[in-house]
Parts: sequence; structure tokens; C-alpha cells
Amino acid sequence: MVDKPLSLPPAILLLGPTASGKTDLALHLADQYPIDLISVDSALVFKDMNIGTAKPDAATLQRYPHALVDVITPEESYSAARFRTEALDAMAKSTAQGRIPLLVGGTMLYIKALLEGLSDLPQANPELRADIDARAKQYGWPAIHQELAKLDPETAARLAPNDSQRIQRALEICLLSGKPASALYAEQQQQEKPPYRFLSLALLPSERSWLHERIARRFKLMLQQGFVNEVEALRAKYQLNADLPSMRCVGYRQAWDVLENTLAAKELEERGIYATRQLAKRQITWLSNTIECEKFDCLSTDLLTQVHSRVDALVN
Repeated sequence: MVDKPLSLPPAILLLGPTASGKTDLALHLADQYPIDLISVDSALVFKDMNIGTAKPDAATLQRYPHALVDVITPEESYSAARFRTEALDAMAKSTAQGRIPLLVGGTMLYIKALLEGLSDLPQANPELRADIDARAKQYGWPAIHQELAKLDPETAARLAPNDSQRIQRALEICLLSGKPASALYAEQQQQEKPPYRFLSLALLPSERSWLHERIARRFKLMLQQGFVNEVEALRAKYQLNADLPSMRCVGYRQAWDVLENTLAAKELEERGIYATRQLAKRQITWLSNTIECEKFDCLSTDLLTQVHSRVDALVN
């Protein structure tokens, strides 16, 4: 990987699974450096969803303003494309003031959109897929692979002849767009990279049990703080349904079921904790395997020293 020119302005990504301590570390860094905080959280964009999202309280947000918090109502949807546009705008404003944007959160789709751009690939076409599947059934996937090789030799070269799912999608892209999928991906990578020197930091616990216990404690505290009452108030204030992105957020989905009498109230705590732990597991897998970042143990006694050293190297 080739480093970006040092003339590019610095930016920090502070990532990690839910309940790993990202917010506390971000606030600490904001006290030490000229930092502007930008949320990377698909739940914090919703107004009035405070308890169940573990949103910083009003006093904290006043002292440490976060861009992209309380952006839309729970009736609306917020896309990765919109996040990318608004995050880059917030980053540009921060940089123009001689400050450092720090993006903190755990919505990995947003991070992927920010760093890699959004593909302008054609959407799935059921009729074309059915046709490809029919031909594969008749002639075999190696024959379809050869067909792909004529249209997109670069993609075909990295796919096994029987990798049906990827062969189908690559051929679909070629036929719908008239261009090789490899060319579209290359264009995306060349055109969409943000003009920053990123310091990407990830908080990952060395002991999964530590994170599980923090998740359990936090969800129990949410219930004590009136989480179910919050969801009741949201249902009264807004026109909501179970399919909206806001009500599909972890915790809110389970509370909705309780209020709809499809989940016993006594099961909410267990279901909510389990769903949150599953979210954390997906986030850890993504951070471990997908993004290039420096990993720090949440439990390390010298975590702050390590992080300060890396930030100092970025800004000095």
C-alpha cells in the first residue's frame, strides 16, 4: 500500500464494536487535540432515540458537538450515500478551520462507503439472473465462467469456475452495464478516495467476556432508565412501523415486539443483550478481516499512551 502524500490533511477513524469505549476515548482526545467529532453510527442519526442508542446526553453533546447526530426523525431513512456526502462535508469544514476531523462509531457500512466510495453498479436483475441460472443448469458453471472470461478476463481470472454466485453477479454487471465489472470497480477506487491521511484505530477487547459483560450492564441500565417508555413515546409522536430502519435498530426491534405483545416483557432483557452481542460479533469480524487499521486492546493499561503516540505522529 502506497502512503498518501504528507501534504494531505490528517483525519482519524476511531472504530470498534458497540460498548468498547469508543465515545469515552473520543471525548478524551477532543480535550487534548484540536478535534471535531463526527458520528459514524446509523442509530445516532435519529432524533429522540436517546436511551436505546446510548447517545451522549445533551450536556455532553453541548460540550463536545458531534456532527451527524440527530439528523432525521425516526420516520425517515438515512443511507450510506447520504452519510458519505455529509461526512465529507463535515470533514472539509473541520479541515478548513485548521482542525482534525475524528470519525467515531461502529457502522461499518458507513466506513466502507467513506473510504471506498459507492459503487455505481447496476442493481440485480431477476430476469437476467434467471436466464444465467438456466444456462448454467444446462451447460454448467465452467461454461458460464468462460463466457465471463470473454467479457471480463480480469474478474474471471480471480474466480473459480464453479463460484456460481460471484460469476453470476460479474456476468450480470457486464451484460447490464456494457462494461467489465473490474473496470467499474477500478473507476470507483480511483475517483472516490477521500483526500486525507487517515489514522485508523480500532478498539478490540482481548477478552470477549469483558465486552459481553459491558453490553449486558449497559442494556440493563437502559431498561432502568426507561427504554421501553422511550419507544412508547416514539410510537405516540411519529408514524412508525416495524420495517422502518429506526425500529430495526438493535434493542428497538425487541422493545417494539414487547409493545406489540409478540415478545414477553420478561424476555426483553435477554433478547436485547443477545442481539447486541451478535452486533458486536459482526463488528469485530469486520474490523478484524475487512479494514486496514491499527488495533488496540480495550483492556490495555497503557491504551491512552499508545493512542496518544499515534495521534502525535499524525499531527506533528
